[in-house]
Amino acid sequence: MRNDRDARRRVALHLFGWRAAAAVVALFVTGSAPARADLKLCNSTDSRIGVAIGYQDKDGWVTEGWWNIASQTCESLLKGAVPSRFLYVHAVDYDHGGEWVGRNFMCTSDKSFAIRGVQDCPNRGYKRTGFFEVDTGDAKDWTIRLTDPDAGGTKADATQ
Repeated sequence: MRNDRDARRRVALHLFGWRAAAAVVALFVTGSAPARADLKLCNSTDSRIGVAIGYQDKDGWVTEGWWNIASQTCESLLKGAVPSRFLYVHAVDYDHGGEWVGRNFMCTSDKSFAIRGVQDCPNRGYKRTGFFEVDTGDAKDWTIRLTDPDAGGTKADATQ
């Protein structure tokens, strides 16, 4: 009986030691990796959403979309440093209808897209779509969080 108990303790200590070593390795690996600067979007709603973004880079205006983001999840939209101080977002609620919109008009398409320029959208075969502005200040890493509107509110909000 005593030998069984001692054997179980040795096995438990061995397993604990293995888990502790794995945790230390995981901390070492994640702690030594360089910090990533990305543009992320978190969908804090109960719906699936589609997201398009607009920004200005060294070559001019760009709009990109669509990222399909599940409820209560986050996605990296752009890898690396945020491309400009002001970002523009348009999102569609696939499950309950409605949109996050704004007064900054840019070009979009029904299918996946990357469009240069924001002028003459319909003449170039694109939709003219309203985006809301997000001021990132001087941040290189930014997270936008889309939420359900409060009772009587609108869906045009974002937070860092």
